[in-house]
Amino acid sequence: MRLHWPSAAAEWTEALPVGNGRLGAMVFGGAGRSRVQVNDATAWSGTAVGPAKALADVLASGAGPERLAEVRSAIFGGDLDRATGLLMSFEGPYSQTFLPYVDLWITLPEGESHGRTLDLGTGVVTERLTIDGSEVVRRVWTSETALCVEITGAVPLDVELTTPLREVSRDGLFLVVDIPVDSAPKHEPQVEAPVYGAGERGTVSVKIENGDRWLLTLTSSTTTESLWSGQRHGDHRTLMDACDVRFGELPDVIDVPELLSGKDDQLIASVLFAYGRYLLVSSSRPGAPPANLQGIWNAELRPAWSSNYTININTQMNYWAAEVTGLAECHEPLLQLLDKLAVTGADVARSLYGARGWVAHHNTDAWGWSLPVGMGHGAPSWAIWQMGGAWLVQHAWDHYDFARTWSSLERAWPLLRGCAEFCLDWLVEGPDGYLDTCPSTSPENWFLDEDGTPQALSWSVTMDVALIRAVFERTLALALASGRADPLLAEISAALPRLRPVPVFGGRLGEWAEDVPEEDSTHRHLSHLVSVYPLGQIVAGTPLGDAAVASMNRRGNGAMGWSWAWKMALRARLGDGETVRSLLSEASQAFTGDRHRDAPFDGSEWGGLLPNLFSTHPPFQIDGNYGFTAALAEVVVQSHTGVIDVLPALPTGWSRGSARGLRCRGGLAVDVTWHDGEVLVRLRRLSGDAAEIVPVSINGEVTEVVVSDVVDVRGRISC
Repeated sequence: MRLHWPSAAAEWTEALPVGNGRLGAMVFGGAGRSRVQVNDATAWSGTAVGPAKALADVLASGAGPERLAEVRSAIFGGDLDRATGLLMSFEGPYSQTFLPYVDLWITLPEGESHGRTLDLGTGVVTERLTIDGSEVVRRVWTSETALCVEITGAVPLDVELTTPLREVSRDGLFLVVDIPVDSAPKHEPQVEAPVYGAGERGTVSVKIENGDRWLLTLTSSTTTESLWSGQRHGDHRTLMDACDVRFGELPDVIDVPELLSGKDDQLIASVLFAYGRYLLVSSSRPGAPPANLQGIWNAELRPAWSSNYTININTQMNYWAAEVTGLAECHEPLLQLLDKLAVTGADVARSLYGARGWVAHHNTDAWGWSLPVGMGHGAPSWAIWQMGGAWLVQHAWDHYDFARTWSSLERAWPLLRGCAEFCLDWLVEGPDGYLDTCPSTSPENWFLDEDGTPQALSWSVTMDVALIRAVFERTLALALASGRADPLLAEISAALPRLRPVPVFGGRLGEWAEDVPEEDSTHRHLSHLVSVYPLGQIVAGTPLGDAAVASMNRRGNGAMGWSWAWKMALRARLGDGETVRSLLSEASQAFTGDRHRDAPFDGSEWGGLLPNLFSTHPPFQIDGNYGFTAALAEVVVQSHTGVIDVLPALPTGWSRGSARGLRCRGGLAVDVTWHDGEVLVRLRRLSGDAAEIVPVSINGEVTEVVVSDVVDVRGRISC
């Protein structure tokens, strides 16, 4: 798939992304002086000792198990204001920032740009220019180790390297920079940022070759790169070729401004599916940190929410598409971050809560930050939530569940076991005999107490219980698959039936354990529906599935990028293809507001797509792009119930399409083609048992097939 923009970029939101997981760049293009803005995925503010120092400071403020007991007593006693005041002492400062790195400036003679084309399959941006009556072609891409710029044509060239960081030394196009030891998010304006000291450093080198063409190669090294292990063992094209989904017919080259102004929802679906995969391949590869709030692309010293890892939804959404679209390798950086959290989070769990295992909260960073954030004044709705690790660890399960290999099982087991230990110790017996989480918040949402005052603290919110149930069940499943005998399994088995059942109030899935009024019935977060997607605990056509539909209907369609994507995935899981299409139409509108201002959360300026197809609120957050890919995969194939369900949420009129290389749980790959009601499904075994009976559902008709190598199944759908 090739995407074309008819002109050079005038600003960052029009520039085009390239990357190899370690180096990312935004390509502006144009004749004269043009910019390539460069990031290094390992260039984060902070230090390795930062999380431990912050934990010591929090403990010194009086936080710990004894104060936790006071908080719980206040919550169960109904004194939520006192509980909130006590709990704020558990807040550390803030996680650290993913930073901009350098700018590569290339000056050519003035001329005319004929536009830029991004080839998603190769990751190359090509631009054709006319300079002094001659054609000049510029190509920009990332190799395994470098950013490359090739310019062909008889043209003089000037190159400059600048940095928004503190420059240490310079020798031509060899640059050494200081990386800040601390950088606060924009929502803490009273804190100076960035702060420099005896921190980490980075070096950048540009080499230039000149023969029949110019070739510039930019390489980077930082003192933190050794913290991330792993070798890239699949090139860009191989990863992109692993999977392809197309709705309807695709032209050879897609004009992006026309796409954004048109009404072809099948074409936009095809583009967004491929673009999300392209962005994940470009921003998440072994040997570097995982994709953050902006993937690997950031030009601001103080980006929104520090461009870090927000683990109450956003980081998870970044990786929803990894396994199902054949990008298991791209999942590895997130699993490495989990390894870090299992260490830093164990210290926090033991010291702060008197618990075994490991814990993470709302935010983390490349150093494995696991404390609550908020600086002692952050609202508990966004600063304090002990289930960040319990949600993030589901990715270790998914990595195993799709592959079903021994190595993926061994990768997942210690992470889930440690998280299960924390969950067991976090639960307390409630007044009615159930095991409760307390304190408990539904991320970023509020309810109204009896006086009509917004409150965040409660016990056993629906999301908490769903995540803990998943951790327990999946830990037991891993133990069974590996034949392990572990004393922790008896504890888990005893606790599981004592978790609170899913609440239903007025026919709707409840968000809190009690039937309390919502402050905002159309809130952007859908935390209580995590049991539908991604966990798959609640399925369509059941009483709880109907309650989930009613809850979704109350929330409404309007959203922002990532919320639209989650709503699309939820509707697809519930078999509602028409609402998926409606949400896609909303989410893919060209954003016409102020791209440079962070919009409020009230929905008055919810945005669609920026000129370069990045999803925006505003500000830009890449999770929407990744989430669209995952949601559209759910339209084509689902496998969470043990049945390969083909085209379970295909919108009416999408009568022709194809999918190649989608993955299903159990070590299977599936290809699907459909045309005017005729469906052909091809299943391929990638790993696991040599032969297995697999049920395949097409339009509700289930066929059991034995999959040992490759098998075809035919059926019909109404479209």
